[in-house]
Amino acid sequence: MVSIKQSDVRFRLLGVFPLVFFLAQGVHYWRIQQLGHMLWMCNVGDLLLAIGLFFRQTVLIRIAVIWMIPGFVVWFRFVVLEWGLFFSSVLAHVGGILVSIVAVKKVGMDRKAWLYAFGWYLLIQILSRLFTAADLNVNLSHKIQPGFERVFSAYWQFWLTLAVATAFVLWLLAYLLARLCPTPMREVEKI
Repeated sequence: MVSIKQSDVRFRLLGVFPLVFFLAQGVHYWRIQQLGHMLWMCNVGDLLLAIGLFFRQTVLIRIAVIWMIPGFVVWFRFVVLEWGLFFSSVLAHVGGILVSIVAVKKVGMDRKAWLYAFGWYLLIQILSRLFTAADLNVNLSHKIQPGFERVFSAYWQFWLTLAVATAFVLWLLAYLLARLCPTPMREVEKI
C-alpha cells in the first residue's frame, strides 16, 4: 500500500511533464526566433499546470485544466489543420490534456474556478499585448482574427465579444468539469 506522503510526492512530480512540454515549446520557438508565441494560453497553461502541481495549488491546477480544453481545440483548428504537427506542439497540447485529466481527477473542479480562469485570461491578454509582436497576434491581443473583419469594424468590438464568449465558455467548462470531477469532500469540509 502506498502511503499518503508517497502519493502526494508522485502527484507533485506530475508537474515535471507539463514543465518539459513548456520548455520543449520554448526551444522550438527560440530556434525559429518567435519566443512571443510562448504566451499563447495553451503554452503558458503548461507552465501554470506545472507550478500548480509542484506546489499543490488547486486554484492554479484548475485554471490550467480549464484552459487546456479550448487551447487544444484552437491548436487543432489553427495549427494542426493549417500547418501540420510539430513534436513540441503535440507534447504541449496532447500531453497537457493528459496530465490535466489525471490532475483534475485528483483535485476535482470547483464551479467558481471559471472566474479565476477568466482573470488569468485577462492578465495574459495584457501581457500578450505589451510583450509580443503585433504580427504574431498572440491570444488575439492586437488585431481582429482574419475573417472577422466583415463582422467587426473596430478591434475593441471584436475584443469585447471575444471576452464575453470566453467567459461563457470558461463558465460552461467549469460547470461540466465540476459535474464530472467534483471537489473532494475533504476540501469542501475546510470551507
